[in-house]
Amino acid sequence: MRKKFPLLPRRKNTDKSCYGHTLILAGSGNMTGAAVLASHAALVSGSGLVTLGAPKTILKKLSGLPPEVMKLGFFETVESTLSRRSYPEIIRFIKQRGISCAAIGPGLSQNKQTQALVRRLVGHLPVPVVLDADGLNSFKAHLNELSKHSGALVLTPHRREFERLFRQTWPPGAPARAALAKKLSRFYDVVLVLKGHRTLVVDHEKAYENATGNPGMAKGGTGDVLTGIIASFISQGLRPFEAARWAVYFHGKAGDRAVKAKSELGLLASDLIEYLPKVFKRVLLA
Repeated sequence: MRKKFPLLPRRKNTDKSCYGHTLILAGSGNMTGAAVLASHAALVSGSGLVTLGAPKTILKKLSGLPPEVMKLGFFETVESTLSRRSYPEIIRFIKQRGISCAAIGPGLSQNKQTQALVRRLVGHLPVPVVLDADGLNSFKAHLNELSKHSGALVLTPHRREFERLFRQTWPPGAPARAALAKKLSRFYDVVLVLKGHRTLVVDHEKAYENATGNPGMAKGGTGDVLTGIIASFISQGLRPFEAARWAVYFHGKAGDRAVKAKSELGLLASDLIEYLPKVFKRVLLA
């Protein structure tokens, strides 16, 4: 994109409180990696503080989580997923700690109780929310509740998630996809990030088609990284549409740099996190 990235360079007289506090609600018994990737990506993308909220027992099993990410354990179900009993504690934490943005979904599972919690949170959270993966799946049979969100909402479905959620066929061409995305964005009052080749970001009538990225990024976990970046950019003050379009751009740029060293076959989601600082550094040197 030709437009100047608004988050760099940072002002000299600042501290961590100037760059937001991102809450990542993610992870479950068998899916801890998604929580680690999303949290790490949010931290590397500039959020002043990042807290990972997850079921209490899985926090003990996490590996690879940067020590800078704070951890907060919540009530859990018998399947080690977030329990709906966590709702008051999550709301209290968000208000008391001044959370700037919440990312909900990576690795949460499709436990019915967890899905009920997600829907209630989306309906009542007083901060912007980025909804991904199992967060989206929570609304699969409850689409009417999606328009009842309290704060700004960013949805990040790939093709299969889109078709499951909206019960509509993914349009084959970019113009038709953009037209449908605009219609859905207006109806549900959300920012839509349709992930895939030439990811599309839509907010009502505005649309951005991304040109960065490569087939090596077609791996599990890359979407979790994108979720963390979007949430981090919102926490730092970007409006949801701007945060999403800059996030998909840098997400793809990191992939384009990483693929040169790792190859399309060998590229991993964690490589994107490794290369993000190098992409941001080029912005400062440009």
